[in-house]
Amino acid sequence: MPPVPPRCPSSSGCAAAGLDRPGLGKNDVLACQLSNSWEFIVLYIACRKLGIVFNPVMPIFREHELLFMLRHGEAKAFVVPKTFRHFDHEAMAEGMRPDLPGLEHLIVAGGEGANSFEAALLDPALVVDDALRARSAALRGDANDVCQLIYTSGTTGEPKGVMHTANTMYSNLVAYAARLGLGAQDRILMASPMAHQTGFMYGFLAPVMLGARMVLMDSWGKDLGARLIASEGVTFTMASTPFLMDLATAVEAGGADMSSLRIFLCAGTAIPGPLVERAHAILGAKVISAWGMTENGAVTVVAPTDPDARSVHTDGFVLPGMELQIRGADGVPVPPGHEGELYVRGCSNFVGYLQRPQWNSTDAQGWFDTGDIARMDAAGYIRICGRSKDVILRGAENIPVVEVEALLYKHPAVHQVAIVAYPDERLGERACAFIVPKPGQNLDFAGMIAFLEGQHLAKQYFPERLELRETLPATASGKIRKFALRNALKAEYEASRAAMT
Repeated sequence: MPPVPPRCPSSSGCAAAGLDRPGLGKNDVLACQLSNSWEFIVLYIACRKLGIVFNPVMPIFREHELLFMLRHGEAKAFVVPKTFRHFDHEAMAEGMRPDLPGLEHLIVAGGEGANSFEAALLDPALVVDDALRARSAALRGDANDVCQLIYTSGTTGEPKGVMHTANTMYSNLVAYAARLGLGAQDRILMASPMAHQTGFMYGFLAPVMLGARMVLMDSWGKDLGARLIASEGVTFTMASTPFLMDLATAVEAGGADMSSLRIFLCAGTAIPGPLVERAHAILGAKVISAWGMTENGAVTVVAPTDPDARSVHTDGFVLPGMELQIRGADGVPVPPGHEGELYVRGCSNFVGYLQRPQWNSTDAQGWFDTGDIARMDAAGYIRICGRSKDVILRGAENIPVVEVEALLYKHPAVHQVAIVAYPDERLGERACAFIVPKPGQNLDFAGMIAFLEGQHLAKQYFPERLELRETLPATASGKIRKFALRNALKAEYEASRAAMT
């Protein structure tokens, strides 16, 4: 990561002048593919000064994803790094320009010439004068104007352009920080990209709001992560379960000082009980579970004062400002302990999907259909049981996917597991377990079944197929792309049927 220039504290004003110079302003969309860098931060603040809608896009995206997003979002400006992780982003962006007639400006961080970040946005000749201040006051609007356009990961179908305002984001951050006891004294490590809502809200906006120190990684590495926690005195971090596994492994092997780390918050998948115990023993930190979406940020979070069992068996309870309902197939709320479709409403809900109002899934009373299946206990803690599309219906029996995965995580040979449906002519669907074994370990189908029998799981819930993999497909935030696994099994099934005809 390049060093922060001495003038960085006032660079956002200069960058705003640079964006204003070619006429960018209110409701124009600026797409940004930068990594976790000071340029990203300066650029967002500059956009806020002019009412420009900021559209972060993941550094891993290539032409296929970007052409859709830049067209759909009608981006007028696109900011990229010259290179990142040995990939030439500038060349890719230049190659796409003929297919993006609405894209007027390409700015390259680390580039050369007039379209470099430094020349376009940090030119000493740029002036923040009274005229610009007056335009800024007129353009930046209020806290209910759309200021962020961020695309969902696209794990199923077309990516959705989620629109947020300052109010929807900051209302969530206030409640989130209060639940976790975060303040100016904290040092927050973020390895998730700021182009992902996890990194954007909890690695960037939260420290800014709190006056806390942000410690950014532009890509995750377990050894570097451990060193940064030790050297920077990191007190809080948020990441997916694989990152927690990695960090515990690195610290166990290298002995980095984790005494400052107070909380490791995990979201995106259930946290195996043995991992919570191992991480607490090695890191000394409280492991906390949470659930949320790009559309509404963190919605449920376990409290730091809760027993560890809450993080193992639940995904927390609702933050102030939000409400939950779990409904049956008839749309009526179900009693505690029963599974149903999870609906949420409140101040952090997004304001809609760009150009796709038919997908908003929000009723007249403001309830948003999350697409998740969940249950709530008598104390108000929820457990995500899977996506509605992840449900495996074996004959007339629903397989509790999350529970079976949690049991398999207890197996000493299992590093990662994902259970998905595969087609079956007789039963409709059966369950397949994709497993990544731990280094030096192995597992066969008979061993998996014997283990589940020992856990006293109903036989109807047993996976009927095992696929061992070195890795599982995942989003940049570490969430397993189950649809890719399902699609592979479906394609295999269809090919076998075609071969028989």
